[in-house]
Formats: sequence, C-alpha cells, structure tokens
Amino acid sequence: MTARIVALGGGHGLYATLSAARRLSPHVTAVVTVADDGGSSGRLRSELDVVPPGDLRMALAALASDSPHGRLWATIIQHRFGGSGALAGHPIGNLMLAGLSEVLADPVAALDELGRILGVKGRVLPMCPIALQIEADVAGLESDPRMSRVIRGQVAIATTVGKVRRVRLLPGDPPATRQAVEAIMSADLVVLGPGSWFTSVIPHVLVPQLAAALRATTARRALVLNLAAEPGETAGFSAERHIHVLAQHAPDFSVHDIIVDASRVPSDREREQLSRTANILNARVEFADVSRPGTPLHDPAKLAAVLEGVRLRASTPGRAVQEPTVPTPAARSLDVGHQEPAPNTPRGDNPWR
Repeated sequence: MTARIVALGGGHGLYATLSAARRLSPHVTAVVTVADDGGSSGRLRSELDVVPPGDLRMALAALASDSPHGRLWATIIQHRFGGSGALAGHPIGNLMLAGLSEVLADPVAALDELGRILGVKGRVLPMCPIALQIEADVAGLESDPRMSRVIRGQVAIATTVGKVRRVRLLPGDPPATRQAVEAIMSADLVVLGPGSWFTSVIPHVLVPQLAAALRATTARRALVLNLAAEPGETAGFSAERHIHVLAQHAPDFSVHDIIVDASRVPSDREREQLSRTANILNARVEFADVSRPGTPLHDPAKLAAVLEGVRLRASTPGRAVQEPTVPTPAARSLDVGHQEPAPNTPRGDNPWR
C-alpha cells in the first residue's frame, strides 16, 4: 500500500520536502505555517483578513501534477506581477487563494479548489484556520547584554540582528486545522523541516492540537535539519543548537530520525557529539548526502531516498488512531488516505452555496 506522508513547515524548506515526498507517494499532505506578515502575504492578510497565502501557494506548486496542464498552472500561480501599481509584487496564486477564501468562507475549501485545478495529488492545509502572529524574545539589542527585547512579526524576527531566544504564537492557544490533525494521526511518515527554524519549523509544535497529534501518531517521525544556519534568526547556530532550541520549545516532542547533510558535520567527533545531542529528542541521526551540489538547497531525489529509508524502518504502519489522546473537536471520519474531496461535494470544512 502506498505510504501516507505528512510534511510540516513553510516556505522554501517545505517546498524541498514536498518535492522529495511526491517522488515516494501520491498521498502527501502539506501542513503549512500561517504567520507570514511580509510582502504580498502581509498585504493581503492586513487588507482582507485572510490566512497569509504565500507559503500555501508554494506548497500547491510543489505538489502540482506533472502533466502539461499541471505544470502550466504551477507556473501561473507563481507568476508575480511587476510594475508599480496596486498589483505590483502580488503572485497570481496569492490573489486566487484570497479570492477563493472570501467566496467559500473557508481557507481549506479554497486550497482544495485551487489544488483541483493544479491536479494536486494529496492536499495542502494551513496548520491553523486563522492567521497567526509570532512574537520573540531577542537578546543583543539592548546596551545591557542581560536584557532582551520583544519583537513581533515573522519578517522582523527573521531579519533581526539580535539573537532569538524564544518564540511564541499569538493568540497563545490557537486551534489546529482539523484535517491536519487527522492527516498526522493516519500517516506512515511525518517530516518536520527544513526551513526557517523559529518562524517555519518551531511554530508547528506550539499549536497544542498539532503537538498532541505528533506525540500520539504511530507514524515514523523525521526531523530534517537545515544545510546551514540562516542569516538573522539562526545566525551562528550549530546543528546541535537547532536541536536544543526545538527541545526547549517542546519538551515532550520526540522524533525517530534526524536527517543531517553529511558535509555539514564532517568529522567523527562532531558526529558523535550530534548523536549525543539527538538523545534529547530520543532520535537517531542519519548522516547522508542530501544537498544539491553548488547550492544551499536540498536535492529532492537524494532527500527522497533518505526519507524512504527512514519510512521503511518503521515497525508498524501509522493507521491506528486513538481519538481521546488528541484534543481535537469531534468530526466525522474522513478518507484521509486519498486526501482528495469527492467530486461534486463541498470542499473544506463547511458546506457552501
């Protein structure tokens, strides 16, 4: 039976994971962060009060059909208007998602409809049905090095010259998208990362219902580390530091495998140290060549091969669901394996007319 894969993240990191996962299975669900407040997404969430569409659009493009029709529509939704007018900087896909969200009054329904046009096999879901803000405690911005300053907003956090110590979501106890919880609970493989650590990866473990699902699922869980520290929010971070800050934000979170590009940790001593650090997540470390030569990007084919090896190490498929362990609203059973709403029926959470 074809594996069910769930990938959590945002931006270019999630795009890389989805590009790898689709090589392994047609049943891929993307669970995407919804805190972007910059560029086109920031303008649309401010003006229209919609879930920021940018990262969701990129996930749809990553999972679009390989047919000529699918490739055409992937190009269309990624096209960004030029010029200096009101549309300047807006990708077509962002505007389509914003419009569909208004018409259907449901961001999940909007994603399902646009996904149908692109021939997406699988599903793209927001991690929460509402737009979120990220707030961070940042050191190094005050004259007193012991003091920290509170910074709010994904863009501000990602570009800070200070050192991010901790992040929070606003509101502080946001609801998870129901279908995202269901997908995690019925998955065979769940992948977190790579991506902007504080603004695209850690937010997933700060949503209570998602965190509970990640603890309760019987899926094999993998964490993909970034190829390098990012300027700004993780400048100067070692691979060990990435693991430590994730564990600090989610003490009960654990994974089975941590995937690290072999070139990032070349020496035996460094690998032994990283393997010891991985114990705080109860994980084993997989050192592998997963980078695209000459670029700071993950290679989809190489990452797919490693993820398949990780999945095959799972002792049992992730099928059993113990609903009482996950704090999610009661809902009717869905066929989350196929993950495509039936034709001629309402999509998303709510019927619409």
